[in-house]
Amino acid sequence: MISRRHVLTLFAAMLVPGTRSRAAPSELLALWPGVAPGGGGPSGEPLQASGGALRNIAVPAIEIVRPARPNGSAILVAAGGGYRRIEIGKEARRAALWLAARGITACILRYRLPAEGWVNGPLAPLQDAQRALRLLRGGRVPDIDPERIGALGFSAGGHLLGMAASCAAESSYEPVDAADRHSARPSALALLYPIVTLLPPYDDTSTRRILVGRHPTRSQSARWSVETHVHADCPPLLLVEALDDPIAAPANGALLARACRDAGVAIEWHRLASGGHGFGMGRPGEPSAAWPGWYEAWLRRQSFLP
Repeated sequence: MISRRHVLTLFAAMLVPGTRSRAAPSELLALWPGVAPGGGGPSGEPLQASGGALRNIAVPAIEIVRPARPNGSAILVAAGGGYRRIEIGKEARRAALWLAARGITACILRYRLPAEGWVNGPLAPLQDAQRALRLLRGGRVPDIDPERIGALGFSAGGHLLGMAASCAAESSYEPVDAADRHSARPSALALLYPIVTLLPPYDDTSTRRILVGRHPTRSQSARWSVETHVHADCPPLLLVEALDDPIAAPANGALLARACRDAGVAIEWHRLASGGHGFGMGRPGEPSAAWPGWYEAWLRRQSFLP
């Protein structure tokens, strides 16, 4: 099992289109100094599927991928998987290598999965996301500017980071150390084909079933819908989705974009003619291949890149 007190050195072994070098060595940093809030959960090492997806997350952590020439900015990356698994291989690590190739320290979030026996249920991953952002702001990862910490979420990971950003002022757990005095608000947020709402008629998703069950009340669904928490202090948003997405219906993006505009939150919204769900860093020869370029330009405008 991962030590809760020590940083382990790992080595990624993947070359990603659009990066300029092989994966940098990465480190794994446990989020909590002891048992995660509420307790419970599985035991043993994470289980990894052939495609790189993880489950059995006994020790929530961030995998830190350092660039060869860091520019001081950092981005927390959360992959999707419907809160049943975490698509580290297909989404998060590819994104992390892309970011590191551009000088940004990438931090892949290994968050608790609510169905794996955690006492705090749907709160568990939100607690992990907020804790990770506070650790980054609090200097637990050296050489990072606390004013240039962003977030990038895919699918259910987009739901998670959307909730973390919009509920940054809310306390999802009791403080455990000095790091929890810092803000959990990212300076910039990018969401790719995110699950946004758990309200009908767009709620036929694993995210809704895992977080609030098969027959939730409307108030339960609203509580875990990102669009219901958007307010004026939310970070600027880049939103990318495909109009033929069979899982995160395009209405998810429309709801979030409307909430941002109503609250006066800056949003850049891209709707791809095709691409479906789960296109990660883009598929060569398809419309989704364009979005990393939009993201790079947007990051430059947010002062994450020179």
